[in-house]
Parts: sequence; C-alpha cells; structure tokens
Amino acid sequence: MPLVFLRLFNFKMLGLFPIFIIMRRIFRNIHVLAVFFSLMALSCTKDSAPMQFGDYPTEIGQIMNYKCATSGCHNSISAAGSAGLDLSSYSSLFNGSTSGSPVIPYRSDFSSLCYFINTYNEYGPQNQPTMPLNGTALSREEVKTIKDWIDRGAPDINGKVMWSDDDRRKKYYVLNQGCDVVTVFEAKTQLPIRYITVGNRPNIAESPHMIRVSHDGKYWYVIFVANNILQKFRASDDVLVGEVDLGRAPGNLGYDNWNTMAISDDNKRAYITSWQTNSRIAAVDLDNMRLLHNFGGLTDAHGTALNATNDTIYVTKQSGNYIYKIDTGFSSINTVVLDVAGTAPVASPSMDPHEVAFSPDGSRYFVSCQGSDEVRVMQTAGDVFLVAVHTGKYPVEMIVNAPRNKLYVTCMEDPNTNPKIKGSVSMIDMSSYSVANFKVGYEPHGIAIDEVNKLLIVSNRNILVSGPTPHHTGVCGRNGFINYFNLNTMQLLTRKTEVAADPYSVAVRP
Repeated sequence: MPLVFLRLFNFKMLGLFPIFIIMRRIFRNIHVLAVFFSLMALSCTKDSAPMQFGDYPTEIGQIMNYKCATSGCHNSISAAGSAGLDLSSYSSLFNGSTSGSPVIPYRSDFSSLCYFINTYNEYGPQNQPTMPLNGTALSREEVKTIKDWIDRGAPDINGKVMWSDDDRRKKYYVLNQGCDVVTVFEAKTQLPIRYITVGNRPNIAESPHMIRVSHDGKYWYVIFVANNILQKFRASDDVLVGEVDLGRAPGNLGYDNWNTMAISDDNKRAYITSWQTNSRIAAVDLDNMRLLHNFGGLTDAHGTALNATNDTIYVTKQSGNYIYKIDTGFSSINTVVLDVAGTAPVASPSMDPHEVAFSPDGSRYFVSCQGSDEVRVMQTAGDVFLVAVHTGKYPVEMIVNAPRNKLYVTCMEDPNTNPKIKGSVSMIDMSSYSVANFKVGYEPHGIAIDEVNKLLIVSNRNILVSGPTPHHTGVCGRNGFINYFNLNTMQLLTRKTEVAADPYSVAVRP
C-alpha cells in the first residue's frame, strides 16, 4: 500500500483524520508565506547598501579590488611578496610599500602606482613590469580614473584626504635638487605624504639647494642655485606664504648660486650665502620677507653659521685653508686660518672648508674640510685651532646632537668593496674627538636628526649611473633615496625610501 494511503488509513482508523486535514492546511500556508517573503526579499535588493570596496570611492575600489588586490598580487595575504604593498583597502594602501608611498595625494606625477599601471604615453612615466602582472593592462579610462582621483587628493569614500587632519604633525623635509620639489615625510612612519613644488619659474630648472625649518617649527625656507629668491612656506599645511628677491652681484645678469643659510635663534633673520667668485651674503627680515643687506667682498663662500650670540656670521671658503668671520652689521670681514697660530692663509685648494657648525654651548665650532678629509675643531674665543679629526672621504654636511654629545658628518665619496655603496657617516664624540665611520647608501649628502623617533636621517643623491638602480624612474629621471640609522645603536635600518631626483638637503620640523 502506498505510504500516503497508509498514513491516511492510520489517521482514519484512529479517528484523527480531522487533525490531519488541519495540519496539511497549516503546512500549505507556511509554504505560501515562505514564497511571499522570498519575493519580498528579491523585490528589495535595489535598496541594499552599495559595496564599500575597503573605503575606496566606488569607481576606484572596483579597479583596485578586481584588478590589483587579487590572489597572488597586492592583497593582504600576498602583500609580503609584492613589495609589501597591500591594495585591498584604502588604509592599507597608505601603509605604503617597502620603497615608500605609492600614492601621494594631489600628485599623480610623483605617485609610483601610476608608473606601473600606465601603458599610455600621454599619462607620463611607464615602469616595468606593467601591472596587473601577467594580466590585461588597465584601459586608458581606468588609468585616467586613478590619476584624476590622485590629483583630487586621493580621498576615501567619505571625502577624507590622507594626512590632512593634523597641522602640528611632526614632519621632515627632503629637498630634491634635481626636480624643483620638496618631499614631505610623516616622521612617525617615515612615509612621503606630499610633494611640494618650489620656485617661481615653471618648466625651468631652478635647482633648489638648501632647506631650513625655523626653530619654532612654524615655517620652512628654500634657496636656489638658479634663482635669486628665498621662499617661505607655512609648515602646518606646506603652503607658500612669502618670497623675497635676494639681489645679485654687480654686473651679474644671471643668478648668484645661493647655497646655504642660517636662521637666527629668534627666527627673525636669515643669512644666505652665494657660492661663486664674487660671493655675496644676503640678510633677510623673515617676518616681513624684506631684503636688509646684500653684502659682497668674498670668494668661493659656502657654509654659513651664526655664533651663540647671533652677532657674528662664520662662512666657509670652499678653497684654501681659512674661513670668513663677519659681524651681522656687515662692517668688516675677517679671516680665520684653520690651523695653528702663525699659519699663513692659502687661497689655493688645500683643506677646502665646506660647512661650519657650533657646539651646543657655542664654545667651539666644527668645520668639514672636503679637501683634507677631516673636521677641524676650533675654539670660538680667539678662534684657536684645537684638533683635526679624520673622517671618511669628502666630508660635507654636519648635524650636532646635543643630548648625545655627538657630531654626525656625511662623507660622500667614502669607497666600499660593494659597488652599490659609496659614502659613509662619521660619528664624532664632541668630548674625546673619537670617531667611528658607518657605511651608508650612495653619495650621502643631507643629514638630520629625529630625536623623538630616534633616527638619523641621511639623503643619498645617487646621481651617478654606477649607483643603485632605483625601483622607480620618475618624472625627473634617476631617483635618490633616504636611509635611516637607529640613533641608539647606529644600526642601519633595512628600510630605505625612494624620493625624486637628487635629494640634497634634509630638515626636521621640531
């Protein structure tokens, strides 16, 4: 007997047939309700929330998630094998890669992500390998969508632009002499967060040479080899707020090759030196960005420093064995020979002083001598020679670390058995004058200290083709990079950050 009839028979035999009918109607109604609610759910899908795509704007998230953050490429699982770059979310993108920041808000021209996704000449540099790796290249529209998004600031889905939320952010600045830009870093992460164009002659190389931050951290200043101006930027948002013409040597129709500057302790004056046969010193009122003096009578002047009382300027002469000593009223020029008493001044190449820096108490000053591979130590009172400290080859820039009583010197030409390393940092104890050399990078030049994060920051020019091949080739050609030492151990960190061409000078915002 079929089972259904058996069940009906059993219900009837037991007098329960009415109950069976009721139960069948209940289950039939449940089925109808299930169908009803299913139809309702389908009819409401058009009102569901859109996909978030990791907080990217939708059009960017679709490209990133379907073309880039895929299995084996730039997702959270595979990022370690893909230059450390995770593109699966907006926040992970801005954690950067092993070589820095692939996206710089407002600057697609300095965003390396664009170099690797681009296969179209009109959209700038094209780096290999083309991404997606072993996949179909992005369309022209997709590349333009990403570039346009970056140039709008690369905002997230809510319109927030990365690194725009703290006007007291601790930063450091790297001036790129080969690109007329300044790379702005977030000190906490050592990631580039902005590129700021400097100068006032679009499409003409102006070769910015030195950057300095005011002692109160409110402003930063830039001077140029191929422009006679000093520019002033507000450090809270890195916006240009002032500019002054520094003047020029009589009869010079070009530019005076402005190389170095010193800022007074009260942040009200800057003294800027030009390096040429007819060298000049310009004094500027920084509050009003007004030229006070343009003073001549020097030759091959280069490094600039103020003494502890800010009434005397010490200027190196980059050929010979002496430096200049000038009062800030510009009434006279004196010379100081960097040797024992009675030594005659020599103008021809010998020690070739490059930079000058004072000890924290101002009782001594240090002069890097690129011709003799040493730092000469002088007593300020009477300008008395104390000792010559031998360094690595071709010492140039210096930074004083008062808490550690150390002087750090970049030595550009120090040789190495490794052909991809050329240069060192010499660390000098300012009490004992003992010295230790630490190999670093390729053609180190700029140097700065971030005591908060316990880092010594070194910029490597890397301008020779024999140097390390950059991971990226940017809009200005061969990139340089930034290295970091742990200040506590002087251990060179494995991390290094690529920046635009010829990173020459470094300054930290306090």
